[in-house]
Amino acid sequence: MPFAPLQNDSFLRACWRQATDHTPIWLMRQAGRYLPEYVATRARAGSFMGLATNVDYATEVTLQPLDRFPLDAAILFSDILTVPDAMGLGLSFEAGEGPRFARTVRDEAAVDALQVPDLERLRYVFDAVASIRRALAGRVPLIGFSGSPWTLACYMVEGSGSSDWRHAKALMYGRPDLMHRMLAVNADAVAAYLNAQIDAGAQAVMVFDSWGGALADGAFHEFSLAYTARVLSQLKREGADGQRVPRIVFTKGGGLWLEAMASTLDCEVLGLDWTVDLAVARARVGEGPKGKALQGNLDPNVLFAPPGRVAAEAVRLLDRFGAPHRDPATTGPTHIFNLGHGISQFTPPEHVAALVEAVHRHSRAQRTA
Repeated sequence: MPFAPLQNDSFLRACWRQATDHTPIWLMRQAGRYLPEYVATRARAGSFMGLATNVDYATEVTLQPLDRFPLDAAILFSDILTVPDAMGLGLSFEAGEGPRFARTVRDEAAVDALQVPDLERLRYVFDAVASIRRALAGRVPLIGFSGSPWTLACYMVEGSGSSDWRHAKALMYGRPDLMHRMLAVNADAVAAYLNAQIDAGAQAVMVFDSWGGALADGAFHEFSLAYTARVLSQLKREGADGQRVPRIVFTKGGGLWLEAMASTLDCEVLGLDWTVDLAVARARVGEGPKGKALQGNLDPNVLFAPPGRVAAEAVRLLDRFGAPHRDPATTGPTHIFNLGHGISQFTPPEHVAALVEAVHRHSRAQRTA
């Protein structure tokens, strides 16, 4: 089914380092528990997985933040752990505990049993992508996503979240051969998964390397960066409508390795957490013909400050990035405004409204100064 023409392409243009009339903004976890309408929909669904696996519910909650705020992109409502769930590890979410797997991958037999899952087991995700794209009716672009191979491995080995990823790192250091085998399967599975999202209608895709920053310096390059690069090398370059599909990589805690990511990763956009100075990142990897677009990087806790302070922090970040690229005939340094990590469930929605308004207002003023 053909999709409606895109009405607001500022996010995609910024991904491609093209001039825009304002700095586009979207927020990680923008469809989530800080919105009362999301809470109501999740209650009807009965559980997180009941929400994520129901096409109508997933479509509804993806569009909810766009009905409140003039955001410049939508992101698929799903979870980073759907791929290992489809591998048969048994994903569940307990209230207040986060994700948990019924089975872990900690020995040779468990690693040998891993394989790229049958994508039909993830059909609910691809059906949701197509449904959301149709429901958006060209309002803004739709972003698809997955966890990175290393981030998936962390949860697969631990069985849940962790403060130190002790079991995952013990396997990595003690049996690096097993970890490499797991990461290879994960990378090929993530690539297939993202390609299916692209075929279903995703207009950009993002790899969340949520736990890359937990690694030591050399280990990051060997066990995270290399396998994210393996994913990117397999991704389709055009979407269901024949348009180019930009690729975004966000490594939480990855500021130390910006140059390595810029030179190694065949992607258009690098996401930044709140520890990175935008002006420094622009100078390091955002300039020149081979530069990357930058995404980020407001501390999510800024949103607990009064709306006036939220707006002031948004202005400060926009000014730190500096003069926006304005020549429509060339490419240059561009910025996509976002948080440095996901939005907190306790965030007042009216503070988000203040943020979006400030970003649009000030970034437009920057372009007319």
